[in-house]
Amino acid sequence: MYFAALLARTEDGWKASDTELDDVESLSDLTDLAREASVDEDTVLVFIEQEDAWFGVIRVDGEEDPRIYVSNASAAARSSYGEILLTDELLGREPGAEVTIAALEELVGLDGTEDGEPDTPDNHDNHDDNAGTDDDDGPDADVVPAGPLGDTGVLSDLGLPEAELLMLRTDAMAEIADALGAAEVLETVR
Repeated sequence: MYFAALLARTEDGWKASDTELDDVESLSDLTDLAREASVDEDTVLVFIEQEDAWFGVIRVDGEEDPRIYVSNASAAARSSYGEILLTDELLGREPGAEVTIAALEELVGLDGTEDGEPDTPDNHDNHDDNAGTDDDDGPDADVVPAGPLGDTGVLSDLGLPEAELLMLRTDAMAEIADALGAAEVLETVR
């Protein structure tokens, strides 16, 4: 079960609204949604939480690039909403890496032979002691790290230090809202 909400900072404090993510297909869509909720280009926070699995905070300040924190990247990667947050940049990949990997996989068959190369016993008898391991290839580009990922200081100037953000596990949105002084307004949309 998911919960998603926007918190927009105003002169009078925080204003909360729940939000539907059905039409959100990318981080750009999510950022646009946050900017539409902004009052005078002030800070808007988007919270996404999957019960007991992971949560994400996206911070949008005016026209600046969004800042993202995800509590458990590997759990978020298994979620359609989490995948929106796990950009190539956040994962430390080159932009478009997935497209390049897919193109390379098409060139080389799963048996290790290139297209058009005959499948002979010599192709399989390399006697490589590391056969079956990816040691020579480096880390797998498709692996998403377990645990927190992103900007751990995303809420530091708003009252939630990095160390406290990293310790949050369950009911994180309530604890974050409490630290921001927005617990009551967030509760109205929960």
